[in-house]
Amino acid sequence: MAILLTKDTKVLIQGITGREGSARAAFMKGYGTKVVAGVTPGRGGEEVSGIPVFNTVAEAVKAVGPIDASVTFVPGPGLKDAVIEAVDSGIKFIVSPVERVPLYDILEMVAYTKQHDVKLLGPGSIGIISPGIAAAGWLGGNPEFARKVFIPGPVGVISRSGGQSATVPWALNRAGMGMTTVIHVGTEPVTGISMGEILPLFEKDPDTKGVAVFGEIGGPHEEEAAECIRRKEFTKPFVIFVAGAWAPEGMRFSHASSIIERGRGSAKSKIELLKEVGAHVVDRPDEIAPTMKKLLEIN
Repeated sequence: MAILLTKDTKVLIQGITGREGSARAAFMKGYGTKVVAGVTPGRGGEEVSGIPVFNTVAEAVKAVGPIDASVTFVPGPGLKDAVIEAVDSGIKFIVSPVERVPLYDILEMVAYTKQHDVKLLGPGSIGIISPGIAAAGWLGGNPEFARKVFIPGPVGVISRSGGQSATVPWALNRAGMGMTTVIHVGTEPVTGISMGEILPLFEKDPDTKGVAVFGEIGGPHEEEAAECIRRKEFTKPFVIFVAGAWAPEGMRFSHASSIIERGRGSAKSKIELLKEVGAHVVDRPDEIAPTMKKLLEIN
């Protein structure tokens, strides 16, 4: 099985006729994702990789029926309107591989999605992939690469880093382990769905036997994951590396969401809390795969 993105998930692409939208539409469809429609205002009636294009999300839903997820390939300043349009059309999962989004827009869209019980991945997420099933966003790159690196197996993966979203699965692959679903949570200062909200989904998935995480300093993701474990909402093996231990308070590390402020978000505070609740914290990223393999007792 997989979480959030399955073989039955019907996907819409907002901004499908743009350079990124059209390229990623071809990748997603080529990988097996059930892409049922695309939206670009003023381009209704066209097709992209055999996918019908509509002027609005409402038109797309009327034509093809209920849609489960949307991927938003739109410029940052236009993301809030795209997200609200998707929410108002009944879509419950939105992947936003968009950076440079105005902060107040992010705050509004995060609040709006939560009010309507919609899961927003990002902004700044390169996407999600359920190996051998479907991909939404950039994660995976092209079907050939995705099939080589992301193989089905028992480990869920969450990453704060776009690049490490592929590196951790590659290491797990080399160690003889595949993945159920791989998720990049996003890089903007504020993001939607958090590690603490993702872990219970992996807990409920019978095929996920453990979760591997590439964490970073700054932001509340790792702390929320620790609290989730403390509340017993996630009880499976949890292996994490927290990058940026050397960074002083106030320093930007990697991207905007990784900033240590006023003693919060430091590697030390995250690691102490994670160890306190029983998480397996490793000192180097290359220790993630062998540690998980040992915990899952895979030969």
